[in-house]
Amino acid sequence: MQNKNKTVIKSKDILTLFITYPKLSFNEIISLSGVPKTSVHRMLGSLEDMDFLEKDEEGKYSLGLLFLQFGQLVADRLDIRQVALPIMRNLRDEVDEAVNLIIQDGKEAIYIEKLDTNHPVRLYTAIGRRSPLYAGACSRIILAYLPEDEKEKYLEEVILEPIGEGTITDKNELRYQLEETCKNGYTVSKSELENYTVSVSAPIFDHEGKIIAGISIAGPEVRFQEEKLDLFIQKVKEGANAISVKLGYKVGVPQ
Repeated sequence: MQNKNKTVIKSKDILTLFITYPKLSFNEIISLSGVPKTSVHRMLGSLEDMDFLEKDEEGKYSLGLLFLQFGQLVADRLDIRQVALPIMRNLRDEVDEAVNLIIQDGKEAIYIEKLDTNHPVRLYTAIGRRSPLYAGACSRIILAYLPEDEKEKYLEEVILEPIGEGTITDKNELRYQLEETCKNGYTVSKSELENYTVSVSAPIFDHEGKIIAGISIAGPEVRFQEEKLDLFIQKVKEGANAISVKLGYKVGVPQ
């Protein structure tokens, strides 16, 4: 049983690679996963037989139809995604920058929807990508509005590791930023998850006034200069508020 469990865990690790890499060769999977060649060969065969993976003519693997169908089922059940998507499209078309939707998953945030800009130079983000709650505007907006006891427990336990040049690694600074976020209703991050990028985020609340998600506008810092930043802040707050209202949030409900 123990060996079977290890095989399942290793198979999951291999599948997780495809969140970051759409296509991978056999040797690339071995290199990235650190799993022995014979084990990879066996697991890939099983995953392919079950339609979790498919192999193209060049011998490269990608997620199979069954896996994508499961993903679609999960996505369809996320009401927040269905409600947010039309508003996200309008927001993306207005600002012509990438728009992301993130929810909390334990001590991390996970991207559940994204709309790319039409600009040839863009910030790479994938649905399913994860980031720690302390890093990046869309993650930190969720942390800022968590219940105080939950927020404080997280702050006491978390180790603030640098990811990009601008990642906040001082807990006093993080606490200050969280206070400012709640005061202003938005947050901005610069080079926190990836260098030379900027993200502007606002909170989405449910019918009880609880934080349920974050929405962000993100892109290369060259397109987020001061003259545009104020507009992006205004627009992301309007978008977040529109989604919140659709979810039954009423202005004045205690947060």
